[in-house]
Amino acid sequence: MKKVTIYTDGACSGNPGPGGWGCVLMYGSAKKEMSGAEKDTTNNRMELFAAISALRALKEPCEVELYSDSAYLCNAINEDWLTFWQTHSWRTANKKDVKNVDLWEELIKLMQTHKITFIKVKGHADNEFNNRCDQLATSAILTIK
Repeated sequence: MKKVTIYTDGACSGNPGPGGWGCVLMYGSAKKEMSGAEKDTTNNRMELFAAISALRALKEPCEVELYSDSAYLCNAINEDWLTFWQTHSWRTANKKDVKNVDLWEELIKLMQTHKITFIKVKGHADNEFNNRCDQLATSAILTIK
């Protein structure tokens, strides 16, 4: 299985509002950058969509280290929120509807294809690739304003 490193980030101008996402995929010496935007969205949707877009770009099952500054994304996986939500009919521990179920379901499908480790990084710090993803996401927003 190929080992791929992915960095992702999402951004929003207003929340909700225009949003963008960016990702950097690395395999060996190869590097690919992707980004996109939506007119009316939320920061959390863009964080999820960045991860989904990066994973969709993989052409075969891979072992992935996915780095994100999104506690929402990383905690949902690493602290088993996602499992809890699924077993409780997409309701939170506070009995509220889980947001972004469509994107979580898509991510679950991709997690069945790839072996993914989700790693939380500090946002807006000294991480070169996280900063690049932030630049991609915020630049993408400018294309729709």
